[in-house]
Amino acid sequence: MACIARFNWRKSILSSPTLCRCIYSQTGIWEKKFTKKARIEVEDFWKKELKVQNDKYKLSAKDAKEKFYVLAMFPYPSGRLHMGHVRVYTISDTIAHYQRMNKKQVLHPMGWDAFGLPAENAAIERQLPPDEWTYSNIENMRKQLQNLNLCFDWDSEVFTCRQDYYKWTQDLFVRLFHAGLVHQKLDWVNWDPVDQTVLANEQVDEQGCSWRSGAKVERRLLKQWFVNITPYSKSLRDGLDDLPNWNEGIRSMQANWLTDCTGCAFKFKLKVNDGYLEDSLSVYTENPELIYGAAFIVLKPTHLLLHNKDVLDKLSVGVQEQLSNMDKHTVLPLDIMAKHPFTKETIPVFVANDDRFTEHYEALLGIPCGSEVDETFAKNYNLSYRKVLERREEDEDLIVHSDQFSGKPRSQAKEAVTDFARQENIGGHMSSPRQFDWLISRQRYWGTPIPIIHCPKCKAVPVPHDQLPVKLPKLSSLSGKGLSPLSKISEWINVDCPKCGDKAKRETDTMDTFVDSAWYFLRFCDPNNASEPFNSDTANQMMPVDLYVGGKEHAIMHLLYARFVTHFLHSVGMLKQKEPFQRLLVQGLVMGQTFRVDSTGQYISRDQVDISGQQVTQIGSGLPVTAKWDKMSKSKHNGVDPEDTVETYGIDTTRLFMLSGIPPDHNMLWNTEAISGIVKWKNRLWTLVTELIETRQTQDIVMKKNDFKHEEKIKKERNIAVEEVTRMYSQEYMFSVAISRLQKLSNVLRKVPNSVIQNSAEFEQALCDLCIILAPMAPHFSSELWKGISSLPKHLCQHYQWQYNVTM
Repeated sequence: MACIARFNWRKSILSSPTLCRCIYSQTGIWEKKFTKKARIEVEDFWKKELKVQNDKYKLSAKDAKEKFYVLAMFPYPSGRLHMGHVRVYTISDTIAHYQRMNKKQVLHPMGWDAFGLPAENAAIERQLPPDEWTYSNIENMRKQLQNLNLCFDWDSEVFTCRQDYYKWTQDLFVRLFHAGLVHQKLDWVNWDPVDQTVLANEQVDEQGCSWRSGAKVERRLLKQWFVNITPYSKSLRDGLDDLPNWNEGIRSMQANWLTDCTGCAFKFKLKVNDGYLEDSLSVYTENPELIYGAAFIVLKPTHLLLHNKDVLDKLSVGVQEQLSNMDKHTVLPLDIMAKHPFTKETIPVFVANDDRFTEHYEALLGIPCGSEVDETFAKNYNLSYRKVLERREEDEDLIVHSDQFSGKPRSQAKEAVTDFARQENIGGHMSSPRQFDWLISRQRYWGTPIPIIHCPKCKAVPVPHDQLPVKLPKLSSLSGKGLSPLSKISEWINVDCPKCGDKAKRETDTMDTFVDSAWYFLRFCDPNNASEPFNSDTANQMMPVDLYVGGKEHAIMHLLYARFVTHFLHSVGMLKQKEPFQRLLVQGLVMGQTFRVDSTGQYISRDQVDISGQQVTQIGSGLPVTAKWDKMSKSKHNGVDPEDTVETYGIDTTRLFMLSGIPPDHNMLWNTEAISGIVKWKNRLWTLVTELIETRQTQDIVMKKNDFKHEEKIKKERNIAVEEVTRMYSQEYMFSVAISRLQKLSNVLRKVPNSVIQNSAEFEQALCDLCIILAPMAPHFSSELWKGISSLPKHLCQHYQWQYNVTM
């Protein structure tokens, strides 16, 4: 295996001859020591050369080479990179280099998750337009990324806040709308009574007060837009079985969120007095095959229906009074009847507290023949019901008194009932009681406008495709007060209905940024397509993402929404694949040490702390201080500026330190003292090349009999290193193990006598292979080492293409 792996590495050293120039070649002198000055010159030179190489690298649909799509989660443009960014992008960049060196077509794109509340708040604070603030931040962060010389495909760069992107986010919304998966309904929001605006959860402090006005936040009902992901719940749950390469912990988190999809919800029309309400009531049951036995519905007192003023006004005064005085023992019959979706008969609706309610389902379907609790309830309230289950001792129970489903075994009836319900659009999508609709409405300006027009006659009408995008209008200022700023722009909001032509109004909510990021990986496949979100053939060629790298904080919601979108696009024929991500690499946080004064709770910086005694104290006051590791934050004085680190240690040292010591999924404790180990190792590698060059220039040294034992050891360690490091790059992604193995190989090479260095092809091959397999992690440094070795007047190994750069 090691020989095969070594051949794959060697045969990939093919590049443009224009990259043959290097510092050594220009000066004709190899620096004996790897000083800071040498390090700066090496990285300055190879940054330019590798950028030229990266700019020339183009994907081609006509290329028959195997593809590899490596994607790091795109960042929110806050304006400055932090060490967490450096870690995740170093990981993806290392893998991209490795796959390129193995002659695969590699897509390694970068873009910007550019909409959202933080930019809007920053713009309000600085009295700037959000787009001006956002694009300025993007420009700064792009320069920082380019200064790290990461091999991103900048031609694929996308911005979620640009019209050429959010047009297709709106197109996705319209497709979901036409598929019956988008609807508007009442839901609770956080309301600031002073600023008269809706607050996101993160804008409400621990005391339940507004972050800006300080007012006590109220809960209000507001009509908002939702995506119904329930029809895809079972597909999403079953799809996890097709992802064996996912981290088991992440798969478990997704599975626990989705849970087993063993039941479904049915839609009931509600009758109040002599009329029916516009919206149906969705009620979940674990036993859809017993639907003909449904005799009543019980609502939790907190159910949204019971807080809808339009509904409450239709109830009798007595019922309204009782609702306001509900306790845990009260059972209240409502003036509401539910129309059974199958029998078309009406069944009563009650309000009560019940232990069976879940967080997201506050309605229970009473089926007395299937539950002793429901049977007791029906008897207590003199409710008639059908017995639809015939128990059988040896065979499966039968369904009876259920029209065309009668006589079927229970399992067959379940499938038949749910199939019929889906066809009739009355529910039947297998899910779990934990499933809920995806809220995408935001009463904000800086987001993708929801492409809906509200017409008094036609109700909610999606904007026609040829009128997309619905452009976000320019605003002169933002206050952060009141409802959506878009509602104040009369020339934008007032339009004609595209269906009937009457006067109508645009929707003023914008979309949650989770919608933008739920499909961006598809746009990267075809970023400049002006006629569709992506060409299906192009996307099918590159998808799925072979490796998705990002933070574990996105292990549930972002991944769930992204998977839902691809499952939906697969179902409508736009994608071959259901699953977007073949494998996940979840990286931990970069942690900095914090120092917190015990008595005041104040965070202080490292230079304000005395750690010489048994108790850590604050310098000057002598107050006790608690030291611990925490997520890097400006407010906690434990952040590290990547630019300072790169300036001090260099790009490749920073990269190697980020990859060393611990697995990628573990939190990393930032400790600059540990960087010295990487610096020393690089110096030793440089010395090995120096010794090779110098020894080959001296007079001949005859190898002794004992020297051949060194060759055997070198060969053994080289084969182990090539095989193990290749596995780390291609399968396990344990870069710390790869570095440790290369360090072990370098230690073996350092211990051989000059006679071996001068005469041994095994030594030369081992040092060459070490440079090659180090290159994905330290491309600048490895490139210079390779040029040093390639400059030898005579090589003992003839299978390398010495005239080409090591990274190609």
